[in-house]
Amino acid sequence: MDSVITFFAEPLSYEFMQRAVLVSILVGAVSAVLSCLLVLKGWSLMGDAISHAVLPGIVLAYVVGLPIAIGAFVAGLFAAVSTGYLKDNSRIKEDTAMGIVFTGMFAVGLVLFSRIETEQHLNHILFGDVLGISWGDLIETAIIAVGTLAIVLVKRRDFLLYAFDPQHARAIGLRVGLLHYGLLAMLSITIVASLQAVGIILVVAMLIAPGAIGFLLSRRFDTMLLIAVSVAISSGVLGTVISYWINGSTGPSIVLIQAAVFLMALLFAPGRGILRRRVAPSEAV
Repeated sequence: MDSVITFFAEPLSYEFMQRAVLVSILVGAVSAVLSCLLVLKGWSLMGDAISHAVLPGIVLAYVVGLPIAIGAFVAGLFAAVSTGYLKDNSRIKEDTAMGIVFTGMFAVGLVLFSRIETEQHLNHILFGDVLGISWGDLIETAIIAVGTLAIVLVKRRDFLLYAFDPQHARAIGLRVGLLHYGLLAMLSITIVASLQAVGIILVVAMLIAPGAIGFLLSRRFDTMLLIAVSVAISSGVLGTVISYWINGSTGPSIVLIQAAVFLMALLFAPGRGILRRRVAPSEAV
């Protein structure tokens, strides 16, 4: 017991670790809630696309002196809207449109970054720097996370119906367009909040794994939300603390724990786990 207390107490005695844990909790919670909707909607790649597309917005915001969060949000929203426009006004499918838009914007961001002198280190943008977060960054992340969580939880039934059956949602009078672009906007701003914790490259894992785990373990949306949030928060705390002890990167540590939990859910989930399905017939015999 003493070793467990020491395992958590020593890292949390430092202020920078306290901030890192708090940000990991906030980012984990809001990412998990959106992850459930993305998994049900089949939009997992949309998170990947937007997370890569924010890079030019980050660089341009730095150049003109705006907060990086504003540039990243505008770029992410532009990528999402552009993908929808290409899908609706051309013969190419949505996944192809996403591939074109996000790779193009990511390439533009890399070119701008290589040509413009900035104080931002590329590794911090790509992989996050949760241990370097200030109280100002923490407050900004908290505002984004709480606001997004409130909107999704209050309107979760409308978003759920839209994810499953947009045509039925439109038929009963829901404003499908508002739900569509509202979800994209919240996805963009959540990615902005997650950049400090896990960076552009790994944020897609935060937006997929918790929802996928919840989907494997539950058939009820509210239970799926609880499972996803619990997994995301616990992996955020544990990954941050483990990264302190092994002197490793925090973002990858968090994602690795989520990947391990997903693997266990994939194998052992009641009724849906691969091994459980194989064992069930033999037990019946």
